[in-house]
Amino acid sequence: MQTLASPPPPPPAGAEDGAVLPREPHGFFGHPRGLSTLFFTEMWERFSYYGMKALLILFMTASAAQGGLGFDTNKASAIYGLYTAAVYLTALPGGWIADRFIGQRHAVLVGGIIIALGHFSMALPGVAFFYLGLLLIVTGTGLLKPNISAMVGGLYAPGDARRDAGFSIFYMGINIGVSVAPIVLGYLGENVSWHAGFGLAGVGMVFGLIQYVAGARHLGDVGRPTPRAGEASASGGSSGGVALGLGVAVVALLGGAQALGIVDMTSAVGLAHTVLLIIVALSVAVFGYYFTAGGLDAQEKRRLGVIGVFFLGSFIFWAGFEQAGSSLNLFARSLTDREVFGWLMPASFLQSVNGVFIIALAPVFAWLWVRLSRRGREPSSPAKFSLGLVMLGAGFLVMVAASLAAAGGQKVSPMWLVLTYLLHTFGELCLSPVGLSTVTKLSPPRAVGQMMGVWFLSMALGNLIAGRVAGQFESMPLPQLFGQVALVTLVAGGVLAACVKPLRGMMGGVR
Repeated sequence: MQTLASPPPPPPAGAEDGAVLPREPHGFFGHPRGLSTLFFTEMWERFSYYGMKALLILFMTASAAQGGLGFDTNKASAIYGLYTAAVYLTALPGGWIADRFIGQRHAVLVGGIIIALGHFSMALPGVAFFYLGLLLIVTGTGLLKPNISAMVGGLYAPGDARRDAGFSIFYMGINIGVSVAPIVLGYLGENVSWHAGFGLAGVGMVFGLIQYVAGARHLGDVGRPTPRAGEASASGGSSGGVALGLGVAVVALLGGAQALGIVDMTSAVGLAHTVLLIIVALSVAVFGYYFTAGGLDAQEKRRLGVIGVFFLGSFIFWAGFEQAGSSLNLFARSLTDREVFGWLMPASFLQSVNGVFIIALAPVFAWLWVRLSRRGREPSSPAKFSLGLVMLGAGFLVMVAASLAAAGGQKVSPMWLVLTYLLHTFGELCLSPVGLSTVTKLSPPRAVGQMMGVWFLSMALGNLIAGRVAGQFESMPLPQLFGQVALVTLVAGGVLAACVKPLRGMMGGVR
């Protein structure tokens, strides 16, 4: 789910471009009124996204008689992984388009419209409308997600002490949407109609767009195209030509690889493998370039090495964490006793647990880190990162026990999943904010944007791997499946814990 720092980081572009709003006497909890506009826009967007996501794999694996697509788990999980990975990948061109051409404000509006159309497409029966809907949602999210976060940053002047608190309020809105959506859309989708659930997700996005347009007057000039963007647009032909050339080259290489049988893009599983290889190749290429030809000094290279270690830990973490919407969602449907006083609770309801825990525990963790810092005992970034991986692994050990209890098809208490999600939330709060913040601190000043792009590649890679792991839900014994995930994450956390001291040395004073 979304933690207090999991979306793209807020660049202070708006502030630098003079798009900062003055302090208002009657704002939004002591913050600029524009924060309320962005708060509710993002809340409704996350409502639509996570509500649909909670239904996605259940719909794909449900039989035709149940109104689903009847896909096998392997195919459905591959599609799920591709979809969630693409959401992170499209944030990169989405931010670039806004910065160079249309501005953040228009990017958010256009992105929201495309997202709504995607949900409405999925509300229509037919596989073609399903795939079209996923494509539209991915495209729209790529435009909306990075740019609305950037606009929040633009509401505050450089050095404004309210900035961090403003983002905390903003991300609380995210998790309200995350928490409510699986309950509302899950009930409608599983008990009335899958397509009705998808359609309501579109209605939620429309609500967000209506209040975004109505509240635009509170944003001042934040998010409007800047002179720099206009100049970039005028000179964008050359960079656009380079991008087009690279795109043609990639397509040609993939076409040749397909013809030679190196990759298979004719199936969802094959396409997932192909995209996975592309992400790995891109990541290796970026790190390789900066180490060999990036003009970095020795200290910068050491810090870049730490980013590389965090990259590995990040994709391992998200490969496990994102089982929530796939294998753990399937476990909730098939092997969890969901009867409550004679009423069968929809499986998707359990997808709201993480969001509820985030809302409840994020302030506690923030207070804890501050308290420990005052005593000089706050764990370093690598230590928090290793703790996040260990907590994730502990959650999967719980699922090993739950799977053993469910041997033979016997259904188990939903508290197994609730405990798992609690441990995963502990892990998320330790790792996600730390990773995002530390990468911005460790990156060479001239390569912060590229390193953040690589960081999102780690999340995309993790989501793809999560889909491939979940594809083994029916073919591998569940204690073995969850046990392997637990083993990998616990070993990764242990190795990182053992390397905390040398990593701190390589960070050169960065906490």
